[in-house]
Order: sequence, then structure tokens, then C-alpha cells
Amino acid sequence: MLISLARQLRSVLLVLVLVLPVLALPVLALTLDAPAAQALQLAPIQACRPLNARQVEGWFERWNEALASGDPAKVAQLYDRHALLLPTLSAQLRDTPEAITDYFATFLSRHPSGTVTQRQIELGCNLAVDEGTYRFALHDPEAQVDARYTFVYGRREGEWRILHHHSSLVPS
Repeated sequence: MLISLARQLRSVLLVLVLVLPVLALPVLALTLDAPAAQALQLAPIQACRPLNARQVEGWFERWNEALASGDPAKVAQLYDRHALLLPTLSAQLRDTPEAITDYFATFLSRHPSGTVTQRQIELGCNLAVDEGTYRFALHDPEAQVDARYTFVYGRREGEWRILHHHSSLVPS
């Protein structure tokens, strides 16, 4: 019962934080003249193109394949240009493409391979959340890292990207 209530609360919070501001943009755009709206860089409203659960799982697979490539730029390309990465093995938040690429340059030197161990997927219009736990096998030196994760995927300018990625070590 308590877990169900927590899930419902999380869903409501996701709508409030991620969806409502997007819905408010057309109203704001109607109240602004063209130069003011352009200065705010209001994006045109996109048609709803939701992902299904399998497609969300595929995003993790695509991300893990990018890790396996060893190319930090290839991993960083999966993130939106305004994405926020709160990485597992760094205390520094990464909020630019350059900072995200820099983190993965270091992380990929350990030749990581990730496996989801538990997940929950929340689906919405042009938005999806994949959260749970994953395990990384790391090399040079050998290690196994268990972490909690949240990926928020969003459709921007017709393309799906990672908007937010939080990963933290599972407390021992």
C-alpha cells in the first residue's frame, strides 16, 4: 500500500516537474510578441510520440553499446545538449556536452559493461523514465560496481535523447 502510494506520488511529481512546464509554453507564447517569444527560444509544440517499454529498454542497450565502443563522444551524443548527468564515480555534476564527454573519457578507461538488475519504467507523451539498479563490470583494475540509476528520456526537436541521468552507488 505504501509502495503504491509512493509510486503514485512520484508519477504526480514527474508530471508537475516535467510535463506541466511544457504544457504552459503555448499559453506563454500567446502572451508574448514574436521577438520576445523568439528570445526565450520557445520550441514548437511537438505531437505526442510515446515510447513503449521495449523501446525504453532499447535506449539502455544503445547507451551500453556506446560505452562498449570506448568512444566518449559517442556516449555523449546520446545526451541532449541541455542534459544533466549526475555520475556514479564523480562528485561533479555534468551539465554541458563537454563535461559529459569528459566524464565518459575517464569512465571508459575502465572498460565498463553494464547490466540492469532491476527496473521500473514510466511512460508519458514524449517522455519516459527508466529507473532501477544496474551492475557494472569494470577493468583495469577489476571491480564490480552496483548502482542505482534514473534515466529521463525526452523527445526534443523530433529526436529522443537522454535529458537527465542520475547514478549513485548502492549503499553498503
